[in-house]
Amino acid sequence: MNTSSYRAGHVAVIGRPNVGKSTLINALVGTKISITSNRPQTTRHRLLGIASFDAGQIALVDTPGIHREQKKAMNRMMNRAARGALDGVDAALLVVEAGRWDEEDTLAYETLKQSGVPVVLVVNQIDKMRDKTRLLPYLSAATQEREFAGVHPVSALKRNGLETLVATVLALVPEQPPLYDVDDLTDKSERFLAAEFVREQLMRQLGAELPYATTVEIERFVEDTTVKAGALLRIGAVIWVERDGQKAIVIGNKGERLREIGTKARLQMERLFGRKVFLETWVRVREGWSNDEAALRTLGYHD
Repeated sequence: MNTSSYRAGHVAVIGRPNVGKSTLINALVGTKISITSNRPQTTRHRLLGIASFDAGQIALVDTPGIHREQKKAMNRMMNRAARGALDGVDAALLVVEAGRWDEEDTLAYETLKQSGVPVVLVVNQIDKMRDKTRLLPYLSAATQEREFAGVHPVSALKRNGLETLVATVLALVPEQPPLYDVDDLTDKSERFLAAEFVREQLMRQLGAELPYATTVEIERFVEDTTVKAGALLRIGAVIWVERDGQKAIVIGNKGERLREIGTKARLQMERLFGRKVFLETWVRVREGWSNDEAALRTLGYHD
């Protein structure tokens, strides 16, 4: 590593819900650390993804999507978390969906400009644009009367356009040694990631509204000392819902949906943690948790 020209810094990833911020971070880090689904507001917490390259290191701050509607305490807390992610960063990525710019994109842009950090526009999901002739007019309109340090059309899902994006971002961060060990992937614990992988399956497998009335708390996370050291994790996860009817839906007919959620979450954990996982899941009711700031904090939510 040539540390004399090495660059490293923190970069916030901002955008409205469901534009692929987490997919972009996973692609840059090189493995899955941030959960994804086609549901808005899948990301609820700030999460650091550490992307290390020969020329430098980018500490990417994944944030909840900025949105205008703040109906519940959880929505307000997520907005504050997104804005708070701009404190102390060297640059920011504004992620938008190719071919679309709406008032929430404008809100995200204005939030970034108020922070005073350089902003790179990342136009994601270009693979979904069937008519590629629309891209240049879209880029022209998106950048009109807006100031960006770079503009990059990419497909985070297919990992297209990322090399030039990385080069632009590294040019915006200071020359300095790595901020984190080059083998580190995130600042979050395995316990936190275990809860997120369970919640990802809730977002993916449940109906349009129900995922937003669910959250996950890890009650037990221990290494099994009866087997080879570190070879097996025993994890107990509680899925919290707000009503008894929601509990029945999560469990499913004869427990089938809950088993499916647990199986898929366990496989994700084993892939990332590199060891076997024994996962138990329970569903419990806690009325109004998503609109109670005190309850949110006990469940791991922060500004």
